[in-house]
Amino acid sequence: MLLLSLNNVTKTFGGLVAVAGFSAGVERGQTVGLIGPNGAGKTTVFNIVTGSIRPDAGFVFFAGHSVSSLRPSRIVELGIARTFQTIRLFPHMSVLENVLSGRHCRMRAGLWAAFLRLPYQRREERGVVAAAMEELDFVGLSAKWNLPAGALSYGDQRRLEIARALATEPRLLVLDEPAGGMNDSETEALTGLIAAVKARDITIMLIEHDMGFVMKVCDRVVVMENGALIAEGTPGEISQNPKVIEAYLGLDEEG
Repeated sequence: MLLLSLNNVTKTFGGLVAVAGFSAGVERGQTVGLIGPNGAGKTTVFNIVTGSIRPDAGFVFFAGHSVSSLRPSRIVELGIARTFQTIRLFPHMSVLENVLSGRHCRMRAGLWAAFLRLPYQRREERGVVAAAMEELDFVGLSAKWNLPAGALSYGDQRRLEIARALATEPRLLVLDEPAGGMNDSETEALTGLIAAVKARDITIMLIEHDMGFVMKVCDRVVVMENGALIAEGTPGEISQNPKVIEAYLGLDEEG
């Protein structure tokens, strides 16, 4: 069953066509990799899916809802969470506070309830902290809950971003180059973390340039070039596709 569907999505910036009639689908429970050379339009697709920008044409459907014109906050409420290519944490806030910032969208107590410290607000607050600590434990950071986020290693900051996204209770987790900048041991740990996220019945869509990582974690791979779809299939099929080798995989051989 399709959880996410992009239908003929197009986005231009001035005279530049970033995404050109792009269509793709993500089935529930899959891990789908979106790959392609730099400038192919991958991050623009992610920005459209998560509401950061709106398409000029085409539609995006998530779990039966049209999300093409929704605000990012509403899209998060529906169940899409993301991380970014460049880490976007609050470095001076604690690890726990960063995760709590993601959990805010699931809180129901209003401003007055918080101001008056009403009983149901206090119960909700305790539950939110407990849920945030569970996510930190899930990614292996519970022992560092009180450290400033900026004091964490690069790999830990990446995991913290994932914990914050998971705190929103997503059905679809969108990861923009999650292995970027990681060493081999960090990448291996991330592979295990993504498998654990998938085991929670969370669908995953990711952009990544580390092809070994993509082939290991993804069920399907979608390939873009110049804003358009050029191939999709299993990792094995994509690794043998001549168009993909010419457009992307072959770049490694050229340095």
